[in-house]
Amino acid sequence: MTEDDVLAEFRAAEALLEGHFILSSGLRSSRYLQCARVLMDPARGARLSEALVASIPEELRAQIDIVVSPAMGGVIAGHEMGRALGVEAVFLERPDGVFELRRGFRLAPGQRVLMMEDVVTTGLSSREAIAAIGRAGGVTVAAAALVDRSNGTADLGVPFFPLIRLDVPTYPADALPPELATIPAIKPGSRAAA
Repeated sequence: MTEDDVLAEFRAAEALLEGHFILSSGLRSSRYLQCARVLMDPARGARLSEALVASIPEELRAQIDIVVSPAMGGVIAGHEMGRALGVEAVFLERPDGVFELRRGFRLAPGQRVLMMEDVVTTGLSSREAIAAIGRAGGVTVAAAALVDRSNGTADLGVPFFPLIRLDVPTYPADALPPELATIPAIKPGSRAAA
């Protein structure tokens, strides 16, 4: 699947939005990828996850025992990756602001994990998820995401495999370019802005 094919999937799902968006990091952007919309079609989710699995080297894929994703955005993406890899998928939650496994989910000591996100912007949530995996006894062997919009700056401390890299500038709220400052900001994600 080429970058154009991936973007076509997002456009077909009306998931590539343009405007003034407040990201969960608190940064602002003129484009937003609403992965929940692209994943609401199971066939589309399967196509995207299978393409992402194909981008991960075979020797690394063979090491993955389980997929762990952060809730809320990563739940469906993680489930689809588990299906495509043929392994179980569980998710982390933040009931008190810190990621943890709940609902009876657990990792065996040393269990090898693919940490799966929908979108990585700064990498902060991904690093927090990886830390939670370690506290739960797992070993994160790689991370993946449908979209890397970090402009190449996210260092997750493990090999990182995004399906697509979308380089869209982000801005602090007090340093918006004039064309963005004139548009009302909306917060489309599931988590309050930082």
